[in-house]
Amino acid sequence: MSQIDLSGTFTLGGRTVKRLGYGAMQLAGPGVFGPPKDPGAALAVLREAIARGVNHIDTSDYYGPYVTNRLIREALAPYPRELVIVTKIGARRGEDGAWLPAFSPQELTQAVHDNLRNLGLEALDVVNLRLMFSAHGPAEGSIEAPLTVLAGLQQKGLVRHIGLSNVTPTQVAEARRIAPIVCVQNHYNLVHRADDALIDALARDGIAYVPFFPLGGFSPLQSSTLSGVAARLGATPMQVALAWLLRRSPNILLIPGTSSVAHLRENLAAAGCTLPEDALKELETVAGT
Repeated sequence: MSQIDLSGTFTLGGRTVKRLGYGAMQLAGPGVFGPPKDPGAALAVLREAIARGVNHIDTSDYYGPYVTNRLIREALAPYPRELVIVTKIGARRGEDGAWLPAFSPQELTQAVHDNLRNLGLEALDVVNLRLMFSAHGPAEGSIEAPLTVLAGLQQKGLVRHIGLSNVTPTQVAEARRIAPIVCVQNHYNLVHRADDALIDALARDGIAYVPFFPLGGFSPLQSSTLSGVAARLGATPMQVALAWLLRRSPNILLIPGTSSVAHLRENLAAAGCTLPEDALKELETVAGT
């Protein structure tokens, strides 16, 4: 099986990663809660991703909880030397599957140790502090207290690099005064483009931007324009949406998730999708629709 050139590289936490990676969230059960219906299929997706050249996997111990990290360890340990595993802390799951904030020093510290244990690592490559000040996207508020806890864990050698998730530009600026930040993970895609200015600012400073829900999330992107461009290019709408993100800025790293090997291959093939200028101009009209 020939490996795919995953559309160039960028630096993440001092490591060079392919710009098309993999997000493990969908390997858990429905609602990202509980175990997968078919654990064997989940393991196969992870192994296929690595076999096709992916070297950046995004996960969290609150996916499941504890499900995706244990699957990653079972499928991939001992880990390839070039693999960068990015996890996140700042949330926990209720007994009913609810997503709840977990910002106390004790919760943040326990989360790092849980990720280490379930992934089978002595240190975490990158840990994103996920903010949950609002159920509807980023919301302003100081992040000094939780970030200081995470920086302390970094100083102890448990965390190599720090990132942020679900944050505002003001919070990014505050965080960078406290500790070096290697990536920002926010909601962004062809339609949802509130972070355009932030992406450009981070690119100037060599900081990675990792869109979550790059394909729209649990409600996939729907656009007649997107579908029309895809049909002309002989690609799927989701491949075009991913290709647009790769073209948008060189610091964007993608982590589309799936629990299907066939869908994984389709996503990774987006790296070979070239968007001509007329298609790019058409796609610009999709934003905010």
